[in-house]
Amino acid sequence: MTETATGTDWQSWQQSWDRQQEWYMPDREERFRVMLDMVEAVVGPEPRVLDLACGTGSITDRLLTRFPRASSTGVDLDPALLAIARGTFDGDDRVTFVTADLKDPAWPGKLPHTSYDAVLTATALHWLHSEPLAALYGQLGQLVREGGVFMNADHMIDTDTPRINAAERAQRHAAMDRARADGALDWAQWWALAAKDPVLAAPTAERFRIYGEHADGDMPSPRWHAHTLREAGFGEARTVWSSPSDSLVLAVK
Repeated sequence: MTETATGTDWQSWQQSWDRQQEWYMPDREERFRVMLDMVEAVVGPEPRVLDLACGTGSITDRLLTRFPRASSTGVDLDPALLAIARGTFDGDDRVTFVTADLKDPAWPGKLPHTSYDAVLTATALHWLHSEPLAALYGQLGQLVREGGVFMNADHMIDTDTPRINAAERAQRHAAMDRARADGALDWAQWWALAAKDPVLAAPTAERFRIYGEHADGDMPSPRWHAHTLREAGFGEARTVWSSPSDSLVLAVK
């Protein structure tokens, strides 16, 4: 069931969010597949997962479809995306959602567990600048159990390759322009629809009060992420998947 007492079709909102995200990342599902491959490879098919900056629960959805005996704690601050997540997974006792600000040093205290087999996140931590992101990685070094994993899939820029970066960006944006001409919704258009929805209008307004219009964080290179994770207490860290624009960094405790 994806509808609640509000009568909102949460599954439609989930699908709409996925399509909007795929406009920016056409290989998004491949990232998720590799992420879950590595979860299974390192910690097995019944993991306790922290879905970090979970949004609508995209990772949790794919996690539970692939691993029905898994459990997930989703944590985010965005009231609109959390409304969609909570509506979608209403009644599923494998899933818990927590409202918390990852920049608040006390946020781990709101979690239902003190350790996790896997902490997973995608297309979210670029909202943080490097200093608070490094501090967050330090906290994750305490939350992931020994032998557990952390994975971050995001846009990570290698400043040593400016010509490659420029060519990739031009190619990607040309493809996005073609998709927009065919009716794809961008970020602003999707949020405009949410702002008009009777159930999502108020949490959407609150969301923009909290975050503003766009991320103002940093997008350091995969090498920076791997190095910072090792400094945070992870024994190993490296890129396990990449596209021309995105990378998936895995760290093992």
